[in-house]
Amino acid sequence: MAVDEAILEAVGQNQALPTLRLYAWQPPCLSIGYAQPCADMDQAKLRQLGWNWVRRPTGGRAILHTDELTYSVIAPYSEPRIAGSVLESYQRLSKALLAALHTLNIPAEAQPLSASTHSQQSEPICFEVPSNYEIVVQGKKLIGSAQARRKQGVLQHGTLPLYGDLNRITSVLVFTDKQAREDAGIKLLTRATTVESVCGQRISWEKAAHSIIEGFQSQLNLELQQDELSDQEISTARNLEKGKYSHPSWLKRI
Repeated sequence: MAVDEAILEAVGQNQALPTLRLYAWQPPCLSIGYAQPCADMDQAKLRQLGWNWVRRPTGGRAILHTDELTYSVIAPYSEPRIAGSVLESYQRLSKALLAALHTLNIPAEAQPLSASTHSQQSEPICFEVPSNYEIVVQGKKLIGSAQARRKQGVLQHGTLPLYGDLNRITSVLVFTDKQAREDAGIKLLTRATTVESVCGQRISWEKAAHSIIEGFQSQLNLELQQDELSDQEISTARNLEKGKYSHPSWLKRI
């Protein structure tokens, strides 16, 4: 999270180009949304399992980051591919993600939701709650994304579960009783899926990453160049990690 924000700062200062970042998490990490209460998490269970947790700069509900590919798109407001409203830029970026999935023979689509569906916000798990134009396969969410707009520009990030048991997240969240936990797990598996479940085989992180790169290049008319973090971005990220993303004033703000 600190690296994403450090890139956003550099982009806003014209010290970095618009960036597509692809990454993974080790060890597993639970991220909660910007405005999600800490009380949703079972912190003792997280410690027992050796998993980390962090509060995201974007909204939404809890996500367990493991066995996945995470992407982030970071650009200034002058970048035409993120121009317009949140929904307009989100739809534009979704076309690139869809193209990537289609190259993996995944019949994904992005459809608008009815107002009644879109208004459901009470669940603690992000993948239980579909959002407008979220990417789904046969009605099950496959890529969950969120966007933040700051004075420096736009940050959109999201997650593509590659394989594994999505139900693992319920073990580190708080429920009223055992039955409620089991019900949440059942509901999650009816509303979300993984690449492996769709394809019937495991797709490597590298193959998925290559598909996303190609999808962004073809759909958004880009020529992406691989690069490393600058010294400035590394320094900013370290300061953000220490002063924000690992600090109680941010982590436990709600």
